[in-house]
Amino acid sequence: MHAVTTLETARTELEAASFPLELGSAAQARREREATINQVEDYVLPRYRSLDAPLLVVVGGSTGAGKSTLVNALIGHPVTRAGAIRPTTRQPILLHHPSEEQWFSTQRVLPGLNRIKGRRAEPNERVIASEAGDTPDPQAIGSVVLLAEERVPQGVALLDAPDIDSVSDDNRALAGQLLAAADLWLFVTTANRYADAIPWRLLVDAAKRDITVGVVLDRVPPEAAEEIGAHLRSMLSAEGLSDSPLFVVEEARLNDQGMLPAESVAPIQKWLGDIAEDSTGRAGLARKTLNGAVRQLAERMTVIGDAEMDQVNAADRLAEDVHDAYRDAAVEIDSSTKDGTLLRGEVLARWQDFVGTGEFFRSLESTIGRLRDRIGSFFTGKPAPVQTVEDAIETGLHAVIVSAAARAAEVSEQRWKSEPAGRSLIGTEDLARVSPGFQDKVAEEVRNWQGDLLELIRTEGEGKRMTARLASFGVNGVAVALMIVVFASTAGLTGIEVGIAGGSAIVGQKLLEAIFGEDAVRRLAKIAREQLGERVQRLLDEESNRFIDRLDGVRTQDEVNRLIASGQELAALAHAAKEDHGQA
Repeated sequence: MHAVTTLETARTELEAASFPLELGSAAQARREREATINQVEDYVLPRYRSLDAPLLVVVGGSTGAGKSTLVNALIGHPVTRAGAIRPTTRQPILLHHPSEEQWFSTQRVLPGLNRIKGRRAEPNERVIASEAGDTPDPQAIGSVVLLAEERVPQGVALLDAPDIDSVSDDNRALAGQLLAAADLWLFVTTANRYADAIPWRLLVDAAKRDITVGVVLDRVPPEAAEEIGAHLRSMLSAEGLSDSPLFVVEEARLNDQGMLPAESVAPIQKWLGDIAEDSTGRAGLARKTLNGAVRQLAERMTVIGDAEMDQVNAADRLAEDVHDAYRDAAVEIDSSTKDGTLLRGEVLARWQDFVGTGEFFRSLESTIGRLRDRIGSFFTGKPAPVQTVEDAIETGLHAVIVSAAARAAEVSEQRWKSEPAGRSLIGTEDLARVSPGFQDKVAEEVRNWQGDLLELIRTEGEGKRMTARLASFGVNGVAVALMIVVFASTAGLTGIEVGIAGGSAIVGQKLLEAIFGEDAVRRLAKIAREQLGERVQRLLDEESNRFIDRLDGVRTQDEVNRLIASGQELAALAHAAKEDHGQA
């Protein structure tokens, strides 16, 4: 049961594997993942769970190689669709001994294929039919026809597969799936096509996974049989298949039923019969094939894990590009809100209107004590409404935030478009601008921050004396003064701006110190800046998620490491089995 548990864990990890980024390794990894899952479900798990089940012999080969004709000859009468129209075998036919139906009628093997129970064709029928009397759909690709035949030796079953090089994509995929689910291959090629690349790729794969392969060289001119056979044997030996039996079927006239002479396939029948009769040898063959399949699964999981790690690394790079761009935006906004930038232009003009005339700024030359004594007088006249200062601050802060976010979006898109994976994630969308509705969100957050400051002022001024002072200046006026202090510095200003902005900040600070005290002003300014920073960060995080959310399909490094570890457990399982059975 340990082996089954290990395999079930591997299947779970494979099902979770994901390749959403269009990297160079992605397409192959997706195919490997699908093929590996199919092999686990179709063959490896069923064989581990039923080691005593009959061997499944899959008859495969190239288009027109004569697979169906060969199967008909092995059974002794027509059971498959042989013909000149290609592709012929669309719906695979599984032939088993009547006493072994229970091994194949359930979803034990090839669980993804539906079962259709067939019956032998009548003399006037050209193909097998189902028990209900209808002909199995030759176009159906998602089912297998089960046919009980006395001529099939107990202990083996024959499965006639579609062409490995079929013009139909579905046929090719199904052929590969069936061959991966086999305990034993009966591989059919011809004198004209035995050196083709596609069959040899499959044969090399068979050698890697230690599957036993019987090779049938079909339609060989009698005069060339010895020469071609010798050449094919040398090719098999070069690819590690020297132990594979080679059956040469010479060209022969077919009878009225399209059947080969019985003697043409007699050596193949004997080979299959010998395998079926030797229960010990059959079990050893099953274990050898199974262990080779597990070893190959482990290797495939390494490839899949490496490809997934490519995804993780690429996603990290893309995410870092975005984080860098929006981190720069946050720094830009932070700098702009403390270096005096916001005290230029409209904000500065409205603040001047609010606190008094130009004569007020000349009074800054007076002592701080005189300033403290006179500060109230500047607020007892008729200054411009405080709302104009609030509106100017809101407009200026809004522009700073939106401008920085727009630059971050543009930079992020440029960096993503420089990589194929990023380009595929963006597609035809325009992400170089702020998202729809972002400007409204910024305006709302700025207003909410101004509301935060009002609440901060009210909370700080709960004492009676404080309340009286607040009443004198107005909560909104004090809050505006706090905003000016938060934004004031001289780092970004030059010339006369230094004096004007700096003087403006001093007025605001002295006003606040007169109400709350010096320590409280420092604390209030710190809290106000932190609250603004938090709101700005939320806005930028939400904007950056337009990019980051596109990476959601990429798994984490820890998840990929679990898949790699699962593959290593499979490799250990294969190694242990090899040691137990003394395989070389």
